[in-house]
Amino acid sequence: MPVVARHLMILGRVQGVFYRNWTVETARSLGLTGWVRNRMDGSVEALVQGEADMVDRFVTLAQDGPPAAKVARIEAANAPVEALNSFEKRPTA
Repeated sequence: MPVVARHLMILGRVQGVFYRNWTVETARSLGLTGWVRNRMDGSVEALVQGEADMVDRFVTLAQDGPPAAKVARIEAANAPVEALNSFEKRPTA
């Protein structure tokens, strides 16, 4: 199955609720690579890549996120696949 990548902007109450940690754990459990970071505007940004069905599964799960999060919406766009070996948390941008 081909590898795909999605750039995600997650909006709502997603900072200060362990959303980034949840993202890392969930992405790794699905065998995905990429990264996640907070944005200065209060959103969370992520690049998620792997098998298409696992990326789609991640996006579905991200609609809820961790228990304290309140996701208003996710803006998802196709992205170029990067040479990444793991899923990591990056500094705020």
